[in-house]
Amino acid sequence: MTALQRLDTVTNLQPIARDRLTLVEPEYQLIQSLPAGQVGTVLEVYPGEQPSYLVEFADLEGREYAMANLKPDEMLTLHYELLHAS
Repeated sequence: MTALQRLDTVTNLQPIARDRLTLVEPEYQLIQSLPAGQVGTVLEVYPGEQPSYLVEFADLEGREYAMANLKPDEMLTLHYELLHAS
């Protein structure tokens, strides 16, 4: 897997438990987990032996509703264009 960079678009592969989330919008405060398949944006990259990424999840109007710190194996990078093999 290629290292993720800031502003990469990703999706979570598994539900994210409430205790791992920072919920922003009041209407989302009662959710127990963020379902798998939510689209997010990498905001920060924390390099190291075990890298992690701060991912922001937003609705269609661009309002952030949750953030989570995820490991590479918990997400999949989304691509809008076909990647060419080198």
